[in-house]
Amino acid sequence: MDLHTIGIDLVRQFFIWSGLTCAARSVVRKKFSRTQLLRFVHTYTSDLIGMEACGSAHLSWSRALREQGHEVRLIPAQYMKPT
Repeated sequence: MDLHTIGIDLVRQFFIWSGLTCAARSVVRKKFSRTQLLRFVHTYTSDLIGMEACGSAHLSWSRALREQGHEVRLIPAQYMKPT
């Protein structure tokens, strides 16, 4: 599946992962533990990964995703929409 954008919500015990097509239609929504996330995201190609910038956890996760070749953009918490 070719996704245009991946959104990752950083929650304490797990991550919520959403995949969007070029038409901004959500096609995938999954819940992962911290250990499963990097393995799963590595299998998908995308143009952009958006993450909520909160605390300091986003820095290590964005660095790990950039090492896999993804473009990561951090979004301030005040611009996030509750799910």
